[in-house]
Amino acid sequence: MSLFNVSEKKEKALLDRMLELNVHEVEIEEKFVRSSGPGGQKTNKTSSCVCLRHIPTDITVKYQKERSQSLNRFFARRILLDQIERKQKGFVKEEEKRVEKIRNQKRKRKKRTKKKLIDLES
Repeated sequence: MSLFNVSEKKEKALLDRMLELNVHEVEIEEKFVRSSGPGGQKTNKTSSCVCLRHIPTDITVKYQKERSQSLNRFFARRILLDQIERKQKGFVKEEEKRVEKIRNQKRKRKKRTKKKLIDLES
């Protein structure tokens, strides 16, 4: 039975990442509040917004994009782990890859324009 109502593969990846970053479930304070925004009666009755606080680092995350509380719990934990990783290592692996890709694209673009300018001058 899945804790977060997602596939076992995604849940296992989340739990593995928690182990990798040395974050334990007992260090996370979880609170549920009523979400704001459109939705009318549904949002007024259910507490689907998830507030997580990692006690050792005092990082707080609030997530309410999904209607399901279990999905919000899952996504809030992913965001919390991103922020913990950013604080521990100074970056997130995926973010670093994205930044490097943009740098390479800019480098190539700069080379092409430089070459075109040289060709025009000749």
